[in-house]
Amino acid sequence: MPFEVGDVVEGTVLNITDFGAFIQLPEGKTGLVHISEVANTYVKDIREHLKEHDKVKVKILSMDANGRISLSIKKALPKNNNNKERDPKDFVWQSNRNYNTNSSFEERLLKFLKDSDERQQQLRKNFDSKRRNTGYRRSNGY
Repeated sequence: MPFEVGDVVEGTVLNITDFGAFIQLPEGKTGLVHISEVANTYVKDIREHLKEHDKVKVKILSMDANGRISLSIKKALPKNNNNKERDPKDFVWQSNRNYNTNSSFEERLLKFLKDSDERQQQLRKNFDSKRRNTGYRRSNGY
């Protein structure tokens, strides 16, 4: 059965490289899943997501005249509705400041505004000091 662009098929991971994984498709064809097409999140090391001989579902993105097949694992994943549950970490502002979640919204907002003002003042101070330190300096006697 020949496949077409857009088909979702099952394959086996043959080889893993730093830039992606080669997948054995039905009928003996081989395609490549680029590292950016492995997961919906940033993938630094593909070996954390895939192992050789893993069975994976892939979507065929493109096929060229030379026989190269481009594949995607993340696009083969089932689409979830917008009301899907998300990981709360996706929405957390990553900072070393702790905002007490037991306090009221107004208290957390005031704390955030105070911290923000302090950061803005520090940025302005650093910017102004860099501005003053640039430019031509005259040495003694010239």
